[in-house]
Amino acid sequence: MTNNVIRRQPKHTFPKKKVLCLVSNPAMLQGMNVGFFAEEMTRPFFDFVNAGYDVDFCSPWGGEVIFDRHSDPENPEGAYQNDLISIGFVHHKDYGKLMKDTPSIDQFNVNDYDAICVAGGGAPLINFKDDEKLHKFIADFYEAGKIVCLICHGTSLLLWTKLSDGTLLADGKSWTGFADSEEQIINDMFGMKVNSYTIETEARKNPNTNFECAGPLEPFAIRDGRLITAQQQHSSFLASQLVIEALSE
Repeated sequence: MTNNVIRRQPKHTFPKKKVLCLVSNPAMLQGMNVGFFAEEMTRPFFDFVNAGYDVDFCSPWGGEVIFDRHSDPENPEGAYQNDLISIGFVHHKDYGKLMKDTPSIDQFNVNDYDAICVAGGGAPLINFKDDEKLHKFIADFYEAGKIVCLICHGTSLLLWTKLSDGTLLADGKSWTGFADSEEQIINDMFGMKVNSYTIETEARKNPNTNFECAGPLEPFAIRDGRLITAQQQHSSFLASQLVIEALSE
């Protein structure tokens, strides 16, 4: 008998839940057409479907949405050509059509869902900042007792989203998001300052919140009650697992 036998029997059935996945509409950033980071939506979407959840897909304004070019697995110059989940999503007979004409948040009732999951990417820092309707949508989810999951630049919503009492959702919370060290990697890659502001720098101006991050591009996620945040694309699977864990309680 050897002592190195490992056995696992994870859960494969979960309570029936309904999750809304939200991505940014496209935007222009430094002359580039940007959207959302592919894996930050497709991996949680895949995990939620595998958990047996009903999963819907939307954007703040509706209409066609796009992958950030560098995260598009079918971009021959991109770094994520082995992202099989995103490839499978766009070529799926039903899911691939979703990106062509997303419904807007106006078409959804918070009370119909158990959680919302927001992807990051190049566009959120541009489109999310002044979108008060989106801020309220996220606040409504949280105040209705739902799970709010934000990934990478999607966590920028915590810089502006206020609850009905006027306080920031981020106040009193521990959370993470795309780190300044990772912004620097992007700046070095493009040879310029890409984003006019960063999540980490802005978050640290708030004395009432606790922003944390791991090393650049290391998987890291935090669950603080019903708020789940993930640092970047390498943390997407951690975010979805925390959502599934929270919805199983």
